[in-house]
Amino acid sequence: MRYRLTFVAGVVLGYVLGTKAGRERYEQMKKQAQQLAQNPAVRNTAESAAQQGREFADKAYHAVSDKVGDRMPDSVAQRVHALRERTAHGPVEDDWGTSNT
Repeated sequence: MRYRLTFVAGVVLGYVLGTKAGRERYEQMKKQAQQLAQNPAVRNTAESAAQQGREFADKAYHAVSDKVGDRMPDSVAQRVHALRERTAHGPVEDDWGTSNT
């Protein structure tokens, strides 16, 4: 109950402070967030983190596939193979028109 009360108090405080700041302050914070997202250093860091994640996933895939071996169902193996083929040819747009990089 104490945590629920703390949460509700936080929501109320955030609402009150947000309404006092007004739309102008909201637009200012939104613009700053967009500028941060467009910063080349931030974009490079995000891309390197994504690349490291892909490398880690690849290592994990090989470690798991070595242990699982032939016990993986054929349908799963075929799906993994199809996904690896699809991504092996560079960035590909997905069904929503966005790239997976």
